[in-house]
Amino acid sequence: MPGDYLPKIDFSDERLDNGLRLIMSEDHLAPVVAVNLWYDVGSKHEKPGLTGLAHLFEHMMFQGSTNVAKSEHFKYIESAGGSLNASTWLQRTNYYESGPSNQLELFLWLEADRMGGLLDALGQETLDNQRDVVKNEKRQRYDNAPYGTWWIELIEKLFPEGHPYHHPTIGSMEDLSRVTVDDCREFFSTYYAPNNAVLSIVGDFEPEGARAMVQRYFGGIPAHPAIPAPPPVAIGLDVGGEVRKVIEDKVPLPRIFVGYRAPEAGTREMDALTMAAACLFLGDAGAPNKGARLYRHLVREQIAQDADFWTQDFIGCSVAGGQVTARPDVDLEKLERAFFDVIASLATDPPGDEELARARAGVERQAIQGNFIRAAARADLLSKYATVFGDPDRANDALPRLLSVTSEEIANVARDVFREDSRVVLTYIPERA
Repeated sequence: MPGDYLPKIDFSDERLDNGLRLIMSEDHLAPVVAVNLWYDVGSKHEKPGLTGLAHLFEHMMFQGSTNVAKSEHFKYIESAGGSLNASTWLQRTNYYESGPSNQLELFLWLEADRMGGLLDALGQETLDNQRDVVKNEKRQRYDNAPYGTWWIELIEKLFPEGHPYHHPTIGSMEDLSRVTVDDCREFFSTYYAPNNAVLSIVGDFEPEGARAMVQRYFGGIPAHPAIPAPPPVAIGLDVGGEVRKVIEDKVPLPRIFVGYRAPEAGTREMDALTMAAACLFLGDAGAPNKGARLYRHLVREQIAQDADFWTQDFIGCSVAGGQVTARPDVDLEKLERAFFDVIASLATDPPGDEELARARAGVERQAIQGNFIRAAARADLLSKYATVFGDPDRANDALPRLLSVTSEEIANVARDVFREDSRVVLTYIPERA
């Protein structure tokens, strides 16, 4: 059958008595193991007036716990030859380590110590210090970076005030300033519990031994008796009209950003939209696909300096968007018309066999290189699908679903989503002298 040649992740799936979901996938090809812990909490779970808490905890989770001093999490893992990091997004937070397989017990002990004992090290000094770190991050990555506010501006206009996706993950300066230690303790106690987490282990390990380690270190952490239900996020595709904003900024060239509401993650329509984005632009390691529509019609024709298109899939409602940077002396109205003409062309001139084959090849290559080769990537993929969709086996179905999308499905979803009367358009122009 088509797709039988694609890689598949074999795994086991079980739960501890306290609700922690444990997913394990053996791979003895290299003496490396990856640990990936997803918590079902992100910026969508934050209360009005307290935005940025989930991301703030991404930082505070490295500031010590019951048996680990401040910053020793890094020291322990790096000195053992491993690597680590964390990330926060609208619908999840994850922490991960990878390194020599004989360090698995260290990785698990460290994660369990902060799940069960972070509050022992959480005080006013830690909060003040990490709050300042996050504020500086916001200044550097968003407020003072060229075009840096585009994502904040986009989601604020795509989603109405009060919607869980309306505010950015990093939060606002005002909300970060008002957060108290008690707020942090309540947020952590509510969401950072074993029955609100998925732990994936992938690589060179023996399942019985790993299971015993997980039970030893995580098994005694009590479950939260009543994890709050997630806030409702479902919303229609109609933004209510075209929304425009011109932003003067310290940027070298004018750049246009566009955003649309998109179908919910995991749906057939969202699969088709992902393939539509691949036809418009599918780069590899930062390099553009010179056969994609935006490159052929804008960059190659020397109308645009560069162009891009992408999707972000979320529960309830996803986001699709793109950007195009003007070449010097190119009329901005001409650039915008050309940009939107290319996007709209998918509905009236859907991809033929050759174009769709190129898009499929690019999607397949990126998925295999990005999600299947490294143990750390596979662990993240299993945690993602278990957390967001409740089914880790969807990690194996995701690529075949994309590759089965037809040209007709791409045209239909492009017609539904890429509407002139339902989009957000942000135009960044250089500050006037």
